[in-house]
Amino acid sequence: MSAQICGLIPVYNNHMTIAHMVHALLKKLNFVIIVNDGSNDGTEITLQTLLKELPGSIDIVNHPHNCGKGVAVQNGLKRASELKFTHAIQVDADGQHDTDDLPKFITAIEHHSRALILGTPIYGDDIPIIRKYGRKLTQAMLALEMGQWSVPDGMIGYRGYPVEAICQLGRMDPRMSFDPEVLIRAHWAGLPLIYIPTEVRYPSPEEGGISHFKMVNDNVRHTWIHIRLILQAPFQLLAKAFRKPDE
Repeated sequence: MSAQICGLIPVYNNHMTIAHMVHALLKKLNFVIIVNDGSNDGTEITLQTLLKELPGSIDIVNHPHNCGKGVAVQNGLKRASELKFTHAIQVDADGQHDTDDLPKFITAIEHHSRALILGTPIYGDDIPIIRKYGRKLTQAMLALEMGQWSVPDGMIGYRGYPVEAICQLGRMDPRMSFDPEVLIRAHWAGLPLIYIPTEVRYPSPEEGGISHFKMVNDNVRHTWIHIRLILQAPFQLLAKAFRKPDE
């Protein structure tokens, strides 16, 4: 069966960039699912306009209040499954990701239908220092959880998800910690991980570059998630070693 691929954009208060990102995805894909995670800055109005302008090309899942990126992505994947898409390519709503690289993700999906396709970020000078070194710490944790030194970036939201395989992993962290958790659990489940180099930029606030990362709350969640994953890792990696490749 050939891959049926949609775009997936979780969005919360990105009224300056969401329309551009939707149109950019539709240049390469036929359909985009948008999960409006309780936006109240005018994003919700823009989405209703897009729905009228692009009938049959987009679907909007509305959360009545902000639930978190993890919930938004997981509900978007659930909606993709309901609409019979086999894969969903996720991009962030703030314009960080280079949609010109979408054909690379599509090709990888077509050749590796079971794989989780992960963007490997190429950062410019605009990356905030705290994010740069925070990501290095996350990668150290991933190495322990994956049982290997060569690990992907755990935080980039540019990914190609095999819908059913990810949905079968069960519910995961509702907020930012979903990003590293899902790749670890996919790795433990035996899904191949394919890496696609892609440039990542950090738009200025004037361009709509708004971070929803909560420095204290999200770092506490990250710490708790990684403690849980590290404690589970020996058992999961042992089970993975004895699992048949096709299981």
